[in-house]
Amino acid sequence: MLRALWFLFIVSVGIFALAWLLDRPGSVVLDWQGYRIKTSIAVLFGSIIGITFATALSYRVWLFLRRAPTQMTGAWRQRRKQQGYQALTKGMVAVSAGDAEEAMRSVKRVEVLLNEPPLTMLLSAQAAQLNGDEKAAETFFKAMAENSETEFLGIRGLLGQAVQRGDTSEALNLASRAYRLRPKSDWVANHLFDLQTREGLWLEARVTADELVRNKTIGKSEGKSRRAVLYYQLGLDAKKTGDEAAAFDQFKKSTDSDLTFAPAIGAFAAALIKKGQVKKARMLIEKTWSLAPHPSLLEIYWQTGETADGLARVRWTEQLSKINTSHIESQVARVRAHLAASLWGVARHQLEDIESLNSDALDSRLCRLWAELEEGEHGDMTKVHAWLSRATIVDSQAAWVCGDCGNTIPDWMSNCGHCGGFNTFSWRRPLHVAGINDQGMPETQNSLAITRPLDVELKSMK
Repeated sequence: MLRALWFLFIVSVGIFALAWLLDRPGSVVLDWQGYRIKTSIAVLFGSIIGITFATALSYRVWLFLRRAPTQMTGAWRQRRKQQGYQALTKGMVAVSAGDAEEAMRSVKRVEVLLNEPPLTMLLSAQAAQLNGDEKAAETFFKAMAENSETEFLGIRGLLGQAVQRGDTSEALNLASRAYRLRPKSDWVANHLFDLQTREGLWLEARVTADELVRNKTIGKSEGKSRRAVLYYQLGLDAKKTGDEAAAFDQFKKSTDSDLTFAPAIGAFAAALIKKGQVKKARMLIEKTWSLAPHPSLLEIYWQTGETADGLARVRWTEQLSKINTSHIESQVARVRAHLAASLWGVARHQLEDIESLNSDALDSRLCRLWAELEEGEHGDMTKVHAWLSRATIVDSQAAWVCGDCGNTIPDWMSNCGHCGGFNTFSWRRPLHVAGINDQGMPETQNSLAITRPLDVELKSMK
């Protein structure tokens, strides 16, 4: 609309100027080189405008003819580039879909249409992997790693291959190189930390863990938990080499990072007792017991007091259990102490209280405690065998269970031997997975048929 109004304005001005000139005739005389030219003002202005227009038109024609080859070449290249990117897109889709044949066709087309080796090499490497040609893929990844623009992508591809073939040492070198290029990459940092822990490089892993926290890749609580484990592992390594002072310092740092980490608490408490700092060891275990009781701490706690006889152990156990009375571990600790002191009646009463207060508390550990009670108090092997038989049917006692794969172990480990996860073990009951019998029924139904008669029999025995 504005352009149309502007055009009308220009035309109106032109018409007005022409009319103004026609209303005011005059003459112009030009003498030059013996020639005499006489004309009117209107003709003079018209000639000037005509010459100007012809000159401008000639210039535009000359400019078009000069630029035409370049523009045609640019248009042709742009069209090829567009077709190349379309082929690249199809190739990436084919790789994602697992279509090796289409991916290879796209690679050939991209190589012809695009003069961009980084993109071509990336697609070629992925297509080669999809086609099962790891050697060719490795060649492409190495070529990419030598190019500053594609170095990170090449290293990442080589890292994936090293992990796949189980070459942990090479994978660690590549992960370190990738981390230097992209220190804030979550993927790189996590892979580097995982490889460091699998190789037992605890000091390097601790540095990486601190950087993960600073970069907010992991939270502060997760960072503290990881540091506790890493300090503990450094302490174990120092202890193996006989450096008791270094081990003591590392165990202390571990407990300072996480007071609920039972393995480190036990190790540091034992180290304190060895140094004669019994009171500190006792206070440490009591503080941990108030947060997260663990059965492995009970015997270490007994070492902090005068527990030469069973009754003394009972007193110390009562003192510890009062810190977290309602916790199942406190209840079981009291039972263990009374059984060790041959206080059968008290132990029986406490076992009955555990079952009455915790409907799901009965596990293989409690069954074995019942068996120990029946053998110690009455020597009734029939009841002992009944309780031991029941221990094979009921839920397993608490153990270290991997949160990633469910692997269960009696003694804590930093890395899961099944899935390789770091710091994935927690102290709890393992999940019970029912099998399927030949009739397609859960095997737990068969076990119930065994459990019920035992329940009736054992209740009559109590």
